[in-house]
Amino acid sequence: MQVTAIYWRLSNLYFWFFALLGALLPYWSLYLENRGFSYLQIATLMATIQLTKVVAPNLWGWLGDRTGRRVRLVRFGAVAGAVCFLGVFLDTGFYGLLLVMLAFTFFWNAVLPLYEVITLQGLGRDRTRYGKVRLWGSVGFIVSVAVIGWLLDTLPIHLLPWLLLPLFAGIVASSMLVPAERAPKRQPHIRGSLQAILKDPAVLSFFAMNILLQVSHGAYYTFFSIHLEKLGYDKLAIGLLWSLGVLAEILLFLVMHHVFRRFSIRQIALTAVLLTLVRWVMIAEVSHVLLLLIIAQCLHAASYGALHAISVHYIQGYFGERHHGQGQALYSGLTFGAGGAIGAWMSGFIVDASGTSPAFWASAGAMAVAFVVAWLWLRPPPQPED
Repeated sequence: MQVTAIYWRLSNLYFWFFALLGALLPYWSLYLENRGFSYLQIATLMATIQLTKVVAPNLWGWLGDRTGRRVRLVRFGAVAGAVCFLGVFLDTGFYGLLLVMLAFTFFWNAVLPLYEVITLQGLGRDRTRYGKVRLWGSVGFIVSVAVIGWLLDTLPIHLLPWLLLPLFAGIVASSMLVPAERAPKRQPHIRGSLQAILKDPAVLSFFAMNILLQVSHGAYYTFFSIHLEKLGYDKLAIGLLWSLGVLAEILLFLVMHHVFRRFSIRQIALTAVLLTLVRWVMIAEVSHVLLLLIIAQCLHAASYGALHAISVHYIQGYFGERHHGQGQALYSGLTFGAGGAIGAWMSGFIVDASGTSPAFWASAGAMAVAFVVAWLWLRPPPQPED
């Protein structure tokens, strides 16, 4: 009963956080297109979701490590992000909306890296069960994508911000349900300085692989919905295809602890990188064939699910207890933040000049480089400290 209660408490915030992401990623670019922004402006606005991850997680991660009050910081980030989002309802142009998105994503992006540390500490020695907790984020994403897509088939797209308000409320409410932790005692043992960890070639290759992974996702997160809309898919179909990718991710999370027992982390990483490359080629060339597009979306289990799961183990193993918060923040900032923002901007220039398919070919090129990096330098992480 106690274990079930812990899983529920840890899973609740994941559900609402990714439900909001499930409403933003597939539909926000369509909302921006409806408001008359150019493709490059859309790419810039969508990039703010990633760009603030460069700064916010590092600042909040440092505060979490210094104070040990991660739950309080999560609650503050949830409330402040929701308040800042209300600026969307002001009648602003491009630069006004850019400032609003920078503000609300700065606080919103503080929540997840801090909460990842809270989750792993809450699981203790049962870290291999992380996937079963995290899958509730995927459930939230799927439910949100399907419901919002269904609503937008009957409601005008300019009402999207109003549909997001209950999701912000869910994040705030669930953050209040997380039990406050006690201030931790200072740990006498430290797994080396942060600078020494970051100079390790295996750590550098881990970050390089993940930065390239998120660069490759720039076209997907920014223009996949527009790509499908131009091919004649309606909003509900677009939402279901987004959901299919996350459903594949859920199924992988359910069995991920078995996968870790059968294959090495290096084998999982190399296979996932290669499958991600194949996925972008398929989206670029055969999205008009529904069956092949379905197969490509199922590969989301590799391009996000598998690579994120092994990344959690890398951060836990290399950065240890003392630097765990900053390690998680660096992972979020450099990969999802810098990598995602660069990918969004690059895809904006490519789509403006040549269309959506060449942008996905560029994504495949990024993954080809990532495969070479992982093949040459990626090594298994050390066992995490308990």
